[in-house]
Amino acid sequence: MVSEFGQLDVLVNNAGLARGESVEDMRTEPHETMMETNVDGVFYATRAAIPHLRETEGNLVFVGSFAGQYPRPFNPIYAASKWWVRGFAHSVEGNVGADGVAVTVVNPSEVRTEFGAAYGESFAERFDEGEVTEPEEVAEAIAFAAKQEKSTVSELDIYRRDKFSGF
Repeated sequence: MVSEFGQLDVLVNNAGLARGESVEDMRTEPHETMMETNVDGVFYATRAAIPHLRETEGNLVFVGSFAGQYPRPFNPIYAASKWWVRGFAHSVEGNVGADGVAVTVVNPSEVRTEFGAAYGESFAERFDEGEVTEPEEVAEAIAFAAKQEKSTVSELDIYRRDKFSGF
């Protein structure tokens, strides 16, 4: 992209793969695939982008998850991978912030998309419009973070208003 456009202003790390299995039931291959997607992909993309973002004083945006803050028992590996994304993002922020690179983590709860379709019912099928976060809400949060020129928005949490009523 840099060779085509001449610079890089924003990297959005929006990788996510989940399986709702217990630790004892998950086979090695699905675990490795999830970690390659959710963790390794974020690392490699970030590593490649940092030198270019230093040049433009650009923005790194990481799409985390509600599960990365409030893990639930039905998806421990996914939750751990999103905890990693948050920790990695904030550590990178400490490393590149002084160079003018902004870092934001966007943490949505369930988003009505095709997420989950590979293992059964997608969130778009499971939830009605307005019942959970809509993709446009996440896109607006990412755009807001990406537009920051002199400041960093550390984290943006996008939860429906009743998300914590059962806690």
